[in-house]
Amino acid sequence: MAQAIPMAEGDPRSNLEQLIRKNGDDFSSLSRMLGKNPAYIQQYIKRGTPKKLDENDRRKLAEFYAVDEQVLGGTGQMPGGSSASIASHNLVRIKQLQVEASAGPGSLADDDAIQDNMAFGAKWLKQLGPDPANLSLISVDGDSMDPTLCDGDDIMVDHSAAERPLRDGIYVLRMDDVLLVKRLALRPSGKLSIRSDNDRYPNWGDVEPREVNIIGRVVWTGRRL
Repeated sequence: MAQAIPMAEGDPRSNLEQLIRKNGDDFSSLSRMLGKNPAYIQQYIKRGTPKKLDENDRRKLAEFYAVDEQVLGGTGQMPGGSSASIASHNLVRIKQLQVEASAGPGSLADDDAIQDNMAFGAKWLKQLGPDPANLSLISVDGDSMDPTLCDGDDIMVDHSAAERPLRDGIYVLRMDDVLLVKRLALRPSGKLSIRSDNDRYPNWGDVEPREVNIIGRVVWTGRRL
């Protein structure tokens, strides 16, 4: 359990920085958790841009750290929170793999070593659905999934989806030793449709499921600007 530390009344930037440093987090990871560019939190704390957090961002951060929204500049309170201290919280670390899923011509992925990890709130992950033990983070390589996924985006992959019946969505898959991220749909014939969201790239309309190794379903992305 984290020890409570005093909050600087009326100074949400200082309070957020204390929360980050106290819990061993970093600016870029929190920015990605919010779906922002990696410098978003640092610019807010160090440069005052934006002047105040967006309401949705503030609510997510307050929930992540289990504190009142007042601590971060809001006017309301989270149930059971205290504007004078940091409450205990539960963070779950999701492993980041040293691989890239190609959203372009294709790239080989031979090294699945864990490169790092990123912290997410346990409650947020629970709302997301999958067991955190089945999740990993990898990067997107290429632009064939623009504008849905962009080159360099972090994506969270639910590997347990590979063991369940396929439903339409965006998946990471391996074909001919190439790791890809594509939009999949099961056709009435039982074959797969594999599509790119960027219409400059080709699609495959009738692929035998046995030719595709499903790695997992994409359930979240951290957008870079």
